Amino acid sequence: MPPTSPSLSQKIQHDITQIVEFALSEDIGNGDITAELIPLEQTAKAAIITREHCVIAGQPWVTEVFSQLDKRLGSNTDIKWHVADGDTIKANSTLFELSGNARTLLTGERAALNFLQLLSGTATACQEYVDLVKHTSVKLLDTRKTIPGLRTAQKYAVTCGGCYNHRIGLYDAFLIKENHIAACGGILQAIETAKRNHPEKPVEIEVENLAELEIALKSKSDIVMLDNFSLEELKQGVKLNQAFGAKAKLEASGNVNKMTLTPIAETGVDYISIGALTKDCKAVDLSMRIR
Repeated sequence: MPPTSPSLSQKIQHDITQIVEFALSEDIGNGDITAELIPLEQTAKAAIITREHCVIAGQPWVTEVFSQLDKRLGSNTDIKWHVADGDTIKANSTLFELSGNARTLLTGERAALNFLQLLSGTATACQEYVDLVKHTSVKLLDTRKTIPGLRTAQKYAVTCGGCYNHRIGLYDAFLIKENHIAACGGILQAIETAKRNHPEKPVEIEVENLAELEIALKSKSDIVMLDNFSLEELKQGVKLNQAFGAKAKLEASGNVNKMTLTPIAETGVDYISIGALTKDCKAVDLSMRIR
């Protein structure tokens, strides 16, 4: 399992039970009437295969699916993994094998694969972005543009693909944007209030030009988001930050894609945040074959 922040790990443990419970509830309802066609004591084995190259993410969710089903159905499913989260896997590879009650395997198939294909798709997309900028020192960050209910799951998948987590939600770090600044009365006032209210939380502020960047640097913001800066403005921003002793980290943001990513990374910014890592990912093609 790839390293995650302590706060994310705690949230995953808190969320996973409820998320899987909901996924099973919406799929099974009052019972899997098709699985009930199979004799109650029938056992089976199954192999889960990826049909395309991918980075794996989602093992804890798969395990939780069958754990909950075993408790619900009185079965005992054995899972044998051939890969680990974070592994890069070739097409047509077997990811894991299942053995146990046939009804349980078939009832849990879709919920388990839904988690695995989505999270592996997220991790795969992240690795593709990372590969484009591996010659630089920039760190690629996710955003809060996640599927509702799957925030911690997708952020976990992001780390499997080699990218990094921005804040988990609205509670663990400040991100002061244009409307916050206007409502607070200015950049200086917003940063001072943030540090006074929660001195233990990192403070990030969004700026839209070099003049605002200078104010943010003078106000000692921990991170400054350079929103939709041109490449030349990003380079100037890096130089300005260096003139202030580079005490703040600079984050480029705004409509970043695979075409624009590398030139942005080469300006020398510390971070690039990319909403597409979690909101535009394509699920990996997986299939389960009963033996």
